[in-house]
Amino acid sequence: MVKRKMPALRRSKHLCADAGYTGEPALQLIELHGYIPHVKGRHQEQQDLQIDPNKKARRWIVEVAHSWFNRFRKLLVRYEKLERSFIGLNHLAAAIIAFRKMPLKVNIIYG
Repeated sequence: MVKRKMPALRRSKHLCADAGYTGEPALQLIELHGYIPHVKGRHQEQQDLQIDPNKKARRWIVEVAHSWFNRFRKLLVRYEKLERSFIGLNHLAAAIIAFRKMPLKVNIIYG
């Protein structure tokens, strides 16, 4: 067993959430768990964008990754019956996504 130092206590914990958490019960639950809620609705994001057009909305990496995988129609609908075929296609899609993010002089994926 490796002994570790005790982590430093954080004075405040912030939670960034989307418009689904704007209701009073959700905000109370967030505060009950000791978080400071930062919840913006869609209209608030649009107003912030009008004030500063260069500021982009912050998204979770999981949401971005799901949107990248959703562009592969065969994975989105899941036509494959066998699990190994579906997993293989997921790996192929992840490799294509990774190659698309690499700055290359010649585009390997699109030809």
